[in-house]
Amino acid sequence: MNRQARPVPRRRVLLAGAGAAAALFGPSLAGGPAVAAGRRRARARAAGSLQPYASYWFPDSLPSGTPGDGITWRSLKAWTPGSDRDLAFNTATVPLAERFTPVPANATARVGQARISALAAFDHTAGNPSQGSATADYYAPTHWAYLDELVFWGGSSGEGLILAPNAPVVDAAHRNGVPVLGTVFLPPVAYGGKLRWTRDLVQKDAAGRFPLAAKLVQVATAYGFDGWFINAETDGGDAALAADMQAFLRALRTAGAGHGLRITWYDAMNRTGQVGWQGALNELNQPFFQDTAGPVADSLFVDFRWSARRLADSGRLAGQLGRIRYELWAGVDVESAGWDSDTDWDAIIPAEGDHIVSYGFYRPEWTLNHLPAGRTPGQFHAADDRFWSGEGLDPTRPGGTDGGWRAPATAVADRSTLTALPFATTFNTGHGLRWYEAGSATSDAPWNHLGLQDRLPPRRWAVRTTGRRPDVALDFADAWRGGSSLLVRGALDAPATLELFPARLPAGATTVLDLTHRADPSSGPVTVEVAVARQDAPAPGEPAPYAYLPAGTVGPGDGWRTVSLRLGASGAGTLRALGVRLTGHDGAAVAWRLGALAVHDTAGSPAAPKGLKVLDTATADGAVSLRLGWQRAAGPVRHYELHRRLPDGKRQFLGGTCGTAFYVPGLRRVQNEPAARLEVRAVHELFTVSDPAKTQLPW
Repeated sequence: MNRQARPVPRRRVLLAGAGAAAALFGPSLAGGPAVAAGRRRARARAAGSLQPYASYWFPDSLPSGTPGDGITWRSLKAWTPGSDRDLAFNTATVPLAERFTPVPANATARVGQARISALAAFDHTAGNPSQGSATADYYAPTHWAYLDELVFWGGSSGEGLILAPNAPVVDAAHRNGVPVLGTVFLPPVAYGGKLRWTRDLVQKDAAGRFPLAAKLVQVATAYGFDGWFINAETDGGDAALAADMQAFLRALRTAGAGHGLRITWYDAMNRTGQVGWQGALNELNQPFFQDTAGPVADSLFVDFRWSARRLADSGRLAGQLGRIRYELWAGVDVESAGWDSDTDWDAIIPAEGDHIVSYGFYRPEWTLNHLPAGRTPGQFHAADDRFWSGEGLDPTRPGGTDGGWRAPATAVADRSTLTALPFATTFNTGHGLRWYEAGSATSDAPWNHLGLQDRLPPRRWAVRTTGRRPDVALDFADAWRGGSSLLVRGALDAPATLELFPARLPAGATTVLDLTHRADPSSGPVTVEVAVARQDAPAPGEPAPYAYLPAGTVGPGDGWRTVSLRLGASGAGTLRALGVRLTGHDGAAVAWRLGALAVHDTAGSPAAPKGLKVLDTATADGAVSLRLGWQRAAGPVRHYELHRRLPDGKRQFLGGTCGTAFYVPGLRRVQNEPAARLEVRAVHELFTVSDPAKTQLPW
């Protein structure tokens, strides 16, 4: 039987945090190792009390009892921006980029049809650091080109029901044109749900307004994200409560419309007030999607109980309502089995004919979580590339249109945000085993911060060659800047063109392309050419008509090399695609790294930030944690980077952020320095850096 149609008790689907909540309600121990561990956590929490986390709330009334370790119960109704001490750490600053759709990478991807929503949990509800953390073992999505919406998934009855996304996720998504939604999760009674929390959410004031709708809009606009995923699964309501919920949704949508906010409604509560998952858009849940007055929600996430007939009927009903059928997300549960998930793809995105509806992935972070202990960032990205591009790891020939996994690249046309200069990338994925600057490591500590992620090639990996296809990957063993570089390995018995970026970049007489690259010590020599196309590919799946500009030959002892090419020499126009062509020599295997790529008219250098100061400190076990703040630098700034100046004069990377506040954990005194010397620099889109703003932390 199709998993989506199983008439079984409610699965863990759409119960994010339920396992954590169950653990919180487990029996407490009076003594022994658990108590000792609790005391250690308490000491660590005292030292880390300055650590900011993504915000989460209950609508109004709080649970009875005491919250678990590391959890703070808060009321959204009582929240105000002025009382939020973590606001500066949780505020996203990257605007939502505009996207265009290039000629598809293959003949089966459709333009303007099925879209993808993804519900991803980056940690449990109370455990999402505001600005990254000291581990590379983190879900770092990079296939933004296929996504239309990312839901920052969470919520549990033991932590909080309303979860706002953290700034790094929003900044990374926005840089790639993808809106991010927070989650409102009203859990089933079996998982601690209380009907009073649903009533709290839809309560009205004396004037008949919905104060919590106004609060949700205020949170989204203050934090800089794009709307809310509303999931009401607490049973026991009635038609009056359902009517209040519908009116609440309309108020929320109306209040958010001027700010560009959107709402996705999950197929659970129906017009009777009861929870009855339909697996369809039908007369029972239609009022939460569209009524006689117009749209109520912007999209509907259809429960996993769908069937081919239900989805076809749902698409027809959407059209009768004057809505686009692709505003319906058909739930696809990949949490347990990933690309081995049993899915009736033809019910959603048939290989022949128009797509029926869009599809919504539940928990695509499986690509990280299914890997064994000791997994590396490279292993994660290899799995993630397979999930999105297909087993062949080439979206120009993804396969999979018959049985088995039908990767997004087979059906959905990718999008690009490369529409304006300057453009630059260092192939940084937003996490790494160390941090590099100009080819040297300035920190040996693992890290993650998605706000520092670059725009990355959307087509993993489109390679054109008449010979053996080389392996292409994002690699973490060496980098020019950030935590990763692009590595091409193989025999190269024929020239190979690696297609990197569809683009719409203006190129005039002064336009320059900079390429920073090297050959690894194990590599044979590699001749490199930059592939530039000023016209689109003639048809889906066909290569763009590239011209090739020589960028020199690099060998194993050359180290990192930057070459600048003036693109205007061949005439003005629009760059439609960018790539590289590699040629090996004498059959020697190559291992070639691309560390940076930039296209610009003029060099850019940002102004320095000002007013760097220590806002607060906490000490434990001889280490000091602190919060830093500064004034935004004048002019365009991509992000800020913080360093510590060591006694020997070297700079040690501490972290980066797109905002103007940062948390630094666990600083310790080095040698006999009288004070820790701290610096912050503004970073331009071309990765040039400003002079530093400085401050000191006396010991």
